Amino acid sequence: MEQKLNREHLEQLGWDETRQEEFLEHETKGYDPARVTAEHRGGYIVRTETGDLRATVTGRALHDASGRGDLPAVGDWIALERLSDEEGIVRGILTRRSKFSRKVAWNETEEQIVAVNVDALFIVTSLNSDLSLRRIERYLTMAWESGAIPVVILTKSDLADHVAEAVAEVITIAPGVPVHAVSAVEGDGIDELGPYFEGAKTVALVGSSGTGKSTLINTLMGQETQLVKDIRSDDKGRHTTTHRELLMLPTGGLVIDTPGMRELQLWDGGEGLGTTFQDVESLVAGCRFNDCTHVTEPGCAVLAAIQDGSLPLERLESYRKLERELAYLARRQDQRAANAEKKKWKAITKSYRRSAHH
Repeated sequence: MEQKLNREHLEQLGWDETRQEEFLEHETKGYDPARVTAEHRGGYIVRTETGDLRATVTGRALHDASGRGDLPAVGDWIALERLSDEEGIVRGILTRRSKFSRKVAWNETEEQIVAVNVDALFIVTSLNSDLSLRRIERYLTMAWESGAIPVVILTKSDLADHVAEAVAEVITIAPGVPVHAVSAVEGDGIDELGPYFEGAKTVALVGSSGTGKSTLINTLMGQETQLVKDIRSDDKGRHTTTHRELLMLPTGGLVIDTPGMRELQLWDGGEGLGTTFQDVESLVAGCRFNDCTHVTEPGCAVLAAIQDGSLPLERLESYRKLERELAYLARRQDQRAANAEKKKWKAITKSYRRSAHH
């Protein structure tokens, strides 16, 4: 009976038959399934059938990892070797069903995983001066690429005067994406978010600092967990989230809170760009020339749409900007891969020469 209850606890974390089948090879080695709920410097907090443990990865795993994406992240399901009731070692990572990543800040060409195994991504932006259609387009591009379903959440509706107009404006640049205006303070629109968590689904909240992510999570948690303490005079919450964390909601389902992002640099997004800008890409297909640059060419369907007002110039410029950013990133990633390959073979040659001399 105890084992049945424990398995039910795993199911509340999102465990299902498909994951159970994949885990069989690890189970034969005596490992336990666990889900990463938080990441701290030097280790992880993971939740098992029987409770939380601290977990680390081996030095070998760190050495073999080609990048940050090869290591556990918040939301991952792992195979855990227990060392005691409090500690364990990560022995494997189960297949990720979704992965929301961004490029690390500055000039490094390195992936930073924000959340994995997420069913829906709440793109959170407030209805005050923070509202930016261009930023939402960027988040949508990355959300569609991640494999999760994007949902736009417009917070602080109790402080806004033109909520319906703002929702309509966002809908124009988010075709097929649900858009919800909510007020965590008044409770408006919160009930509409319930279905996204049904069936032990996982939702991650992403957005800039001060948009109300933590306040929204407080509301979803029934105020049991105070993640944000008060509101500043400029209507922005005091941002207290400093690391990603997976939380179980009292009503069922899971939520990942993430630190506010000052900048969101694309990591990957070819397909996501096409999905976000379906209107632009359908026009591109109608241009007379296959290599049309949409600047001066005759028979350009994109320019015609700009001229008749059916496509806003700002949207085309946003599409071009993200397209250029992805092209530049692809070149940097190719160069990084080439350098890594060169370094690997250099090490192999050096090792071979050393062994040959002996």
